[in-house]
Amino acid sequence: MSRKFLPYCLPWIGEEEIAEVVDSLRSGWLTTGPKVKRFEEDFRNYVGAEHAIAVSSCTAALHLALAVSGVGPGDEVIVPTLTFCSTANVVVHLGARPVLVDVEDSLLISVAAVERAITPRTKAIVPVHYAGQACDLDPLLSLARGRGIAVIEDAAHAAGASYGGRRIGTHGDVVAFSFYATKNMTTGEGGMITTNQAALAARMRLLSLHGMSKDAWNRYTETGSWFYEVMEPGYKYNMTDIQAALGLQQLRRLDGFIRRRREIASRYAECFAGLPELGLPRELSGRHHIYHLYPVQLDLERLTIDRHSFIQELQRAGIGASVHFIPVHLHPYYRRTGGYCAGAFPVAERLYQGLVSLPLYPRMTDADVEEVTLAVRQVVAANRR
Repeated sequence: MSRKFLPYCLPWIGEEEIAEVVDSLRSGWLTTGPKVKRFEEDFRNYVGAEHAIAVSSCTAALHLALAVSGVGPGDEVIVPTLTFCSTANVVVHLGARPVLVDVEDSLLISVAAVERAITPRTKAIVPVHYAGQACDLDPLLSLARGRGIAVIEDAAHAAGASYGGRRIGTHGDVVAFSFYATKNMTTGEGGMITTNQAALAARMRLLSLHGMSKDAWNRYTETGSWFYEVMEPGYKYNMTDIQAALGLQQLRRLDGFIRRRREIASRYAECFAGLPELGLPRELSGRHHIYHLYPVQLDLERLTIDRHSFIQELQRAGIGASVHFIPVHLHPYYRRTGGYCAGAFPVAERLYQGLVSLPLYPRMTDADVEEVTLAVRQVVAANRR
């Protein structure tokens, strides 16, 4: 048993973040204010986008992106089944139908499956940059742009990742990021939308705060006005200055966080290289993998235990682990409404059966990493066929 339990994930909040949050608390400006604007500008510059809108979550970002892309009742949106449920849920919220597709062995959306799924009703494609590695965007963009289909990137795992030498944030029509507590950088809860299209940015900004007229957020400042107009029935999706205070400092540390993640991933690869029972993630050509997750694939035919028991044995050894994700088509709602059943997406289902995410985050010490590798090797050795 480990001397202490090593959780699956922990955020790394330093004194700089604490000081920035305290500064916001003392300023009296708690909701959307000047720090949100600074954070948007800093993030926009980081990814190289023309526009950035800070919002309350990546789910909110995806919802807004699809809404301004014209998605509505009768439309179809293509989504990989191996993703968190929110990627599909937001499509349902707009009255459209999520069309689920399979993934490749890389755990990334299958371009061939996307092509087969396109119909005259397809309004958007939402590729997911799973685990911090970009999916193959060029062929997806080629497919979409030849047919007038929007590409909304789910980059919840991908702040700092790159594809083709460019950071994720400008390839598709709109890109949605997450700053949830487990992500590469965090604002506790929160997200960001980036785009190079001014008209889309203006409408998403409008919809993110009740559909109120421009600059309504600063109506309580000395230069603001009490007057506002509701241009559309928008949403309550704005980020607060307290969240942005965290984000400002986390963004400054992001590249360092990523370096540490890659160091840990490299150490895992080295320690697990001789275990045929484990399939390891690999970095694809033209990508910069930031290892938001470290998903290993259990070869269950070589083991005497299943994935659930494997995780339980790690827990007994003091190591937390998780699974990313239960495929969307296996959830009761989507089985019921989409008519999906087991076997519908064989690659995702096969991968899911043996999928385990090991701890990987910048706060982990070298000793923590060694504890994980030791525990994994011991569990494998004890349950080898």
